[in-house]
Amino acid sequence: MDSEEIQRERVLLPGVGRSEIAQSGAAAASSPGADLTAPLNEDLALALLERRDLPPETLEQLGHDPAVLKSRKVCVALAAHPRTPRHLALRLLRHFYTGDLMQFGLRPSVAADLKHFAAEQLVTRLPSVTVGERMMLARRASETVAAALLLDKEPRVAHTALENTRLTEAAVIKALLRPNAGAAFVEAVCHHPKWSLRREIRLALLRSPHTPLARALEFSRNLPPPLLRDILHTSRLPEKIKTYMRENLKQGSGEISPRTSISGRRRPPK
Repeated sequence: MDSEEIQRERVLLPGVGRSEIAQSGAAAASSPGADLTAPLNEDLALALLERRDLPPETLEQLGHDPAVLKSRKVCVALAAHPRTPRHLALRLLRHFYTGDLMQFGLRPSVAADLKHFAAEQLVTRLPSVTVGERMMLARRASETVAAALLLDKEPRVAHTALENTRLTEAAVIKALLRPNAGAAFVEAVCHHPKWSLRREIRLALLRSPHTPLARALEFSRNLPPPLLRDILHTSRLPEKIKTYMRENLKQGSGEISPRTSISGRRRPPK
């Protein structure tokens, strides 16, 4: 029997016979005292990684096993293990597929800094991934990734990101105030059944150069005159719209009347 055959004959665990391993290899690998010098397939490696008490040295050994690292599932489980050294987890994350990175960042047990790194990796890749992948990320990824997709060049991607349940009001406001926020995105927020009702988002829309006149009038109603004056002072709305609003404020009502023309003159009652 040559050395390779002897290696195959080795028992994975002390006190566990070959027949027992054949019946339940995964259970054997996940028991204390696992010997990683024996060949590991995907199932055995995954079973081993279910143990939360594995020492970092064992995880390092797995991280340098080319045969084990051929499995995407093993790589994800290894990077997500709570005792995997950070440098090893970061090295693995850099080579994850887009979908694996997204799923990794959504795992509740993953450390916050690793989630942040995974999100940064995804954002960096956005210009090179397909529209289909961006749609998937817009729908299901973390807040950081969804926020980055709000200004995607494809309107359907941005619209999908607006529906992401992890998206926050702060992220929408930040996107609205970006210089490269386009008219399609601004109008989508203006008519969104959820976001268009938020007061702080309405204030951000009053600062955007792409907010349509009718929506600007609606959002400005019932705002205190001092607040509206401050907003108009720094707003990037077209000058004719800002002039229109200021003229109405001078009338002392504090509310924009729908019966006032864009020139500032009162329209006659119908």
